[in-house]
Amino acid sequence: MMTYEYILVRYGEMTTKGKNRSKFVSTLKDNVKFKLKKFPNIKIDATHDRMYIQLNGEDHEAISERLKDVFGIHKFNLAMKVPSELEDIKKGALAAFLQVKDDVKTFKITVHRSDKRFPMKTMELLPEIGGHILENTEDITVDVHNPDVNVRIEIRSGYSYIMCGEHMGAGGLPVGVGGKVMVLLSGGIDSPVATYLTMKRGVSVEAVHFHSPPFTSERAKQKVIDLAQELTKYCKRVTLHLVPFTEVQKTINKEIPSSYSMTVMRRMMMRITERIAEERNALAITTGESLGQVASQTLDSMHTINEVTNYPVIRPLITMDKLEIIKIAEEIGTYDISIRPYEDCCTVFTPASPATKPKREKANRFEAKYDFTPLIDEAVANKETIVLQTVEVVAEEDKFEELF
Repeated sequence: MMTYEYILVRYGEMTTKGKNRSKFVSTLKDNVKFKLKKFPNIKIDATHDRMYIQLNGEDHEAISERLKDVFGIHKFNLAMKVPSELEDIKKGALAAFLQVKDDVKTFKITVHRSDKRFPMKTMELLPEIGGHILENTEDITVDVHNPDVNVRIEIRSGYSYIMCGEHMGAGGLPVGVGGKVMVLLSGGIDSPVATYLTMKRGVSVEAVHFHSPPFTSERAKQKVIDLAQELTKYCKRVTLHLVPFTEVQKTINKEIPSSYSMTVMRRMMMRITERIAEERNALAITTGESLGQVASQTLDSMHTINEVTNYPVIRPLITMDKLEIIKIAEEIGTYDISIRPYEDCCTVFTPASPATKPKREKANRFEAKYDFTPLIDEAVANKETIVLQTVEVVAEEDKFEELF
């Protein structure tokens, strides 16, 4: 019985790249290899236009599930490889069709002749292959407009690929082609989604989390670690910097008027994050802010907060409403972690009436009354840094170490 031997991966936005396309392809190949470490028998061949994953007996369903989380992949198909002879192609098309598990009533055939020397034209092949499937099945009809299954055939020199069961990839660009950013990762719903969308643009991320013991608990800290761990599904690793913020917040609460305490707190976070970004060679800062969602996320607030950093501040969620953000959070697996009832530092000393239109001049005047520099230095110096990888990769590495 013929079985699937390959997975054919089609690139997405990468196809629009010019001279540096080889870099994108190479990075995607590395990311796929890392994601599929658990499958030692596979062989990956990445060409200019496609990626071919030879299964060599590995579980194609398990591999397919992992490929769905790799940025840079537009679509992928399970494929059989047969000689480029008409009878072999017909047999392969039937075998691929019969392996579709869903309830199927209609199909169509799509033929792409990469090898123009093949003796039959596309319009000659369609009835030959489609007729063979109809002759060997029951209660099946052709529907060229809205079929249940599209049997795709790529005819190449010497061999052909036959595909069924198209899967959507994650889209975007391969993580690692677009530099590095520092993400402000709270324990809420928004910032993990912002992290995900930043990675989707091919950017590597490191996360900064501010915690304020004893006002924030160890469980709140663990929630953020769990969020970062969940996000490793979409990249090789997430480096998380846990910054002690208690003394900064206590001083803000004491020295800054309450209406400006939220604004000044965010400005301090930006200053500290910029310092860490400089240490780690990051090129920008990402936040989970959504315009107008809370008092600190008005245009006036962002204008005043942005003043303290020279780094670009990327806000992927800026025009999204809460329901759109929640939908993505549910899809990427972070929502259930984010709603655990543990407070983060942003809820500590929350003012009753925060300024929604804070002015730079006032913020600077309030901050000038106290020298925050030593507190910022201390927070940066005392940060805790942990590197998180996917659980399966860590388990494989631990298993390898046990051999020695």
